[in-house]
Amino acid sequence: MRAARLALGGAGILMIGYGIVRLVHSLPAPMLALLGGWLLAVVIIQLAVLSPVILAVGVALRVLPDRGRGFVQAGLIAAAAVTIIAIPLILRQHSQPAAKAMLLQDYRLNLLLLLALIAAGLAIAYAVRVARDRVKPPGA
Repeated sequence: MRAARLALGGAGILMIGYGIVRLVHSLPAPMLALLGGWLLAVVIIQLAVLSPVILAVGVALRVLPDRGRGFVQAGLIAAAAVTIIAIPLILRQHSQPAAKAMLLQDYRLNLLLLLALIAAGLAIAYAVRVARDRVKPPGA
């Protein structure tokens, strides 16, 4: 198992290096500077905004019962991932000509649909968990 992890880690490092080399050789300096600024902004947003919010939500979820807390946390993680992907698409919606059909979708509606599906899936999973816990004998 250790050898497989080392091999995968080495392959990942090689791919990152390949990507960096391709970026440096294919992008002009102003675009590299813009990319560097964007990457710096991502790190700042992660450390200054997202991490404190995640910690605060984790503390707030302590009031939930243990059995349900995991489902709520999983739902929040899935919802955050979907929302983070959807936000740039929502902001850029209708900013391009009709020939670029990808941005013609209704991303707000799609996001709401995905969030509803996540909530429904987690509600079903929680109901199954509650039903299984009722069937189990107390000592099992």
